[in-house]
Amino acid sequence: VQLQASGGGLVQAGGSLRPSCAASGLTFSGYVMGWFRQAPGKEREFVASITWTGGSTTYADSVKGRFTISRENAKNTMSLQMNNLKPEDTAVYYCAARVRWSSNYGSWGQGTQVTVSS
Repeated sequence: VQLQASGGGLVQAGGSLRPSCAASGLTFSGYVMGWFRQAPGKEREFVASITWTGGSTTYADSVKGRFTISRENAKNTMSLQMNNLKPEDTAVYYCAARVRWSSNYGSWGQGTQVTVSS
């Protein structure tokens, strides 16, 4: 399984970014996909997840109403639309995958840096 995250960058507070994740080596539709982030000096934290059908999404309280997770199973891709970004959103963002019947994310991408300036 390979996950490739891209689309991070530098943006001013209030701006938007849309990182994406390309998956290979797995039956994409059989996996729950998620985004996590890790800021300098902090532990990695959950950001959002989406079920294999795309019918159910979950968000961390800190990003609710600002971030939207989506996926296209036909293209084996997932995206995270991030609006109204805040400096505290600055982190390396990782995409991850877990099989539907497991609670553990077993596959991880390399991360993409998101930096929000004030």
